[in-house]
Amino acid sequence: MSLTSGIHCPRTPLRRFLDRELSAGAHPLRKSFRARDQSNQILLPGPGVGTEAGNVGTAIDYRLRLAFTTAEPVDHVARTGILLTGTSHSDAGQRMREVGEELAARLEETVLGLQLDNRDLPMEQAHDEEEDLARMLIAASWYQVNYRNSYGFAYTPLAITAREDPGAFTLERLLELPHRDMVADVVAQLYKAADSPLDALRARTRPKDCTPAPTFPTDRISADADLAVDGLLLDFKSTRYARTLRQAEAWQLVGYLLLDTADQYRIDRVGLYLSRSGTLASWPVEEYLDLLGACRREIPAFRAAFTELLEGCTADDEPYEQEEEDRVRRLLRRLAPVADPGHCLVCTQRCPDSGRRTREFCSTWCRGRAQTLRNKGLLPGGPAFCSPAPARSAWSSLQTRRL
Repeated sequence: MSLTSGIHCPRTPLRRFLDRELSAGAHPLRKSFRARDQSNQILLPGPGVGTEAGNVGTAIDYRLRLAFTTAEPVDHVARTGILLTGTSHSDAGQRMREVGEELAARLEETVLGLQLDNRDLPMEQAHDEEEDLARMLIAASWYQVNYRNSYGFAYTPLAITAREDPGAFTLERLLELPHRDMVADVVAQLYKAADSPLDALRARTRPKDCTPAPTFPTDRISADADLAVDGLLLDFKSTRYARTLRQAEAWQLVGYLLLDTADQYRIDRVGLYLSRSGTLASWPVEEYLDLLGACRREIPAFRAAFTELLEGCTADDEPYEQEEEDRVRRLLRRLAPVADPGHCLVCTQRCPDSGRRTREFCSTWCRGRAQTLRNKGLLPGGPAFCSPAPARSAWSSLQTRRL
């Protein structure tokens, strides 16, 4: 699994840990994001995009990274996906690998030839060049699917076409497969970026200060962000719901921040770029954690607790066995932040001085949040501290009803 999938499932240890640590939830951050959103138009995908919206998103993320740095002209995930197609030893698998290697060679030649990260040139290229590049990036995104989800890869246009007639499957045939609406969508989002604050960020940075698809030193969970640029950790989002900020997206940036245990990227700001609205929103790390009500504001201490979580369990996998659930419960209880006397029980920050009696909460927000956390078992005083009720199988639920 991965950081992203672990965050989306409410019963994983990872999600339960972050729900407790980020005591304010996403609401205050969402208000801050909306204040930064100055967009007046959202690009919507054409009907030909359909279920390929995720791969279009991967392609535009890839294209935006290349505008900042061409240090990795062929994405390492795409390269791995190409290699994996040849492991089946079938005619189709071997042919997909051969065509994939041709794609990688042409993509690298095109990217370097166009000097996409040259700050003396505009972010966008001529329209026909952008269309050709979009087709290659969409094809590369299908190979990336093979790395992330081999089952899903079998249903990509790439795999379906190669299986139908391996002998006729060529690079030219592959590049014909993306629907024109998919190509147009990638190009439109790129042109919008060229007329957005992202272009200004590009102009004031250097390629050598940018790291494409930064990865992190752990084998306990898979995670790769989109771009680290001069202390800013930036994630690209191509969602059509570009005027809101979902909790999972907020938690994801915190996950990346915590995974950088060696401070390799020297992150002092985190941010999001919404490619359909052209909105770039970023926050200093201290402000970001404050908006989320982080219980631990000292990054080393927060990272240490997160590392202990990853080492103590399979953090991105929902525990089903009762023994595993009990072990996760004990670990989460041990890692729970403790509020010192005079500090808020929810966010563990110092409460304002009161002449009457010691306050339990620093604000009315935390007082209201306390009951929510107790109901979820994430605060002492609630049911089964740090342990949501185990999910029951459909069979056990049926047996209960019969009884």
